Amino acid sequence: MDIREKVIIITGASTGIGRATARLFAEHGAIVVLAARSTDKLEALARELQAQGREALAVPTDVTQEDAVRHLVARATKTYGRVDILINNAGIGAAGPIADYPADAYRQLIDLNLFGPFYGMQAVVPHMREHGGGLIINVSSSATKQVYPLVGAYTSTKHALNTLSAYERTELAPDNIRVITMYPDLTDSDFSRNGLVFGLRPEPGVTALGELPTPDSPEKVAQKILEAASDEPADKYMD
Repeated sequence: MDIREKVIIITGASTGIGRATARLFAEHGAIVVLAARSTDKLEALARELQAQGREALAVPTDVTQEDAVRHLVARATKTYGRVDILINNAGIGAAGPIADYPADAYRQLIDLNLFGPFYGMQAVVPHMREHGGGLIINVSSSATKQVYPLVGAYTSTKHALNTLSAYERTELAPDNIRVITMYPDLTDSDFSRNGLVFGLRPEPGVTALGELPTPDSPEKVAQKILEAASDEPADKYMD
């Protein structure tokens, strides 16, 4: 899809991959609708883009709340008349042994990493159908392609998102709604730093999961998301 003048909702847009994606898509002429819980950061980003002559709308949104997600889509369609692309990027990381992982924290992971995209797809699909199609990009993780110790709670939610995406890709194909699953590697972002970590006591200067590879920048991931929007593969990896 040519993203110029397309209306694009980006969740988790206040920091990290979401913020970098919003900046890059706006730079390439897209109309960006920014969603996140952090109102101050979200509105600051919208002002930044508007000062550059870009079209941006900030809609503070908690994607774990179905009504809030429906309000987000309604604001976008009321303001711009349509939604061409939904990027389900909002999410949170986690680490800790499954046997000791708190159930309440696991519910938080499911609410944000799975129900958030689920609500987003359900809210946007009727509008995309009405306008002849659209594109949904669900941001998963390359960690779902291998078994890593201590991240099972997190990757299980992303595995579920992979499955949800695959089925939606098939079910929505007759409506010309394409669904892409994006697989970032480890990324230098608040997502990694603010994860729900339990049962681990790393030494000073050592990460909870031990020695990790050099993370990608959010800007590098944003470039891959832009490529995915243009090329529309079923699955998009960093390589």
